[in-house]
Amino acid sequence: MKIDSFTISKNSPVFIIAELSANHNGSLETAIETIKAAKRTGADAIKLQTYTADTITIDCNKPDFQIKGTIWEGQNLYELYKQAYTPWEWHEELLRVAKEEGLICFSSPFDKTAVDFLENLNVPAYKIASFEITDIPLIEYAASKGKPIIISTGIAEIEDIELALDACHRMGNSDIALLKCTSSYPAPIEEANMCMVKDLAERFNVITGLSDHTMGSTVPVVATCFGAKIIEKHFILSHSVGGPDASFSMDEKEFTEMVKAVREAEKAIGVVDYTLTDKQVKGKDYCRSLYIVENIKAGEAVTEKNIRSIRPGFGMHPKHYNKIIGQKFNQDLEKGSRLLKTMLKI
Repeated sequence: MKIDSFTISKNSPVFIIAELSANHNGSLETAIETIKAAKRTGADAIKLQTYTADTITIDCNKPDFQIKGTIWEGQNLYELYKQAYTPWEWHEELLRVAKEEGLICFSSPFDKTAVDFLENLNVPAYKIASFEITDIPLIEYAASKGKPIIISTGIAEIEDIELALDACHRMGNSDIALLKCTSSYPAPIEEANMCMVKDLAERFNVITGLSDHTMGSTVPVVATCFGAKIIEKHFILSHSVGGPDASFSMDEKEFTEMVKAVREAEKAIGVVDYTLTDKQVKGKDYCRSLYIVENIKAGEAVTEKNIRSIRPGFGMHPKHYNKIIGQKFNQDLEKGSRLLKTMLKI
């Protein structure tokens, strides 16, 4: 999978996405400064959300449209999205700033008109949000554009994932990544289930990653260790900006620390390699080997009292210990001498 200049594969670095979401809190200037801050954190990309209150829901106060059991309790959907959306007239400027900063910029469309709008801006990929995984017509339409599709699985059962993947495949698009996601805001760490990052990759033969709503960097690091190649996290310039998503977003300092932790985790994972580095080879000087531990006269027998397996590692390998017990020394030796094969009568 290639998104703009970044190639994502099993062997690539993690593609780290800063999610702008509603963290501009209605200010274009804040949105621009957030993009610049995302670059400073070490993020690879900034992601927008492309919808309006009218493209994602309807203005209705019936009980079905009231938000319950979340941090947005008491609002209706239309009110929330009217507050949270990113004005479409900002998009061109935000993409320009991102390009200037050297960040890849793309978006989550929430209906077909958003896909058309983003196509005119030539975004390099599409992200399908967790709650849109069941919108098969939207997924088909986005996939038909032939660009990489990243799909969050926050509310998905296996059948939902299969239907979404089939929708992409019907459009001739196999350039797909699945992100493990827990759609709680913030998400409890005990519900992260990062072992699913690996399972999704093996079960569906796709690149996998994490769209994270937990607090802190632990879950992104664990995801990296389970093979995540994409990590998306909500990013805010400062918690003082406020807004609907501020409470579960990382500020610049926190995001920078997360990027650093993920990059260190990548280094720690390394590769399967049983050869030793020069330092490790040198370290073998301090492993166990066979040493003379009593003064010896030529002709004496090797016993458990006069030789031992001790540190350092300049004598014979301890694997010879049982074989040489009972053999004779061919010379006088002092306590503390390395035991070498040439010191024994063969």
